[in-house]
Amino acid sequence: MSETKYKVKTTSRFKRDFKLAKRRGLDTGLLEETISVLANGGTLPERYHDHALIGKLDGFRECHVLPDFLLIYLIEDDVLTLTLTRTGTHSDLFGK
Repeated sequence: MSETKYKVKTTSRFKRDFKLAKRRGLDTGLLEETISVLANGGTLPERYHDHALIGKLDGFRECHVLPDFLLIYLIEDDVLTLTLTRTGTHSDLFGK
C-alpha cells in the first residue's frame, strides 16, 4: 500500500454513516475512490461539485460522490490530516 499525502481519520459518525450507506446499496467503492484522491492531495473532477461549507460547518468541505450521496470532510494542512466527517444523502446530512 502506498503512502498518502494526508493521514485519513474518520469520526465515529462517519463510520455509522458508512455502514448505513452500505446497507442502502450506495456505491461505497466510488466513495473510497473519492477518499483516495483527497488523501493523495488530488483535485476532484468538476462533476463532484466540491465546495466549501458555511455556517456551522465553516471550514469543512463537501463533495457529491453521486448526485444524492455526499461526503463532508476537513483537510488540515498543518498536520496533513484528512478527516472524514459525514456521508449520506442530502436529507441525512442537512434534514432537507
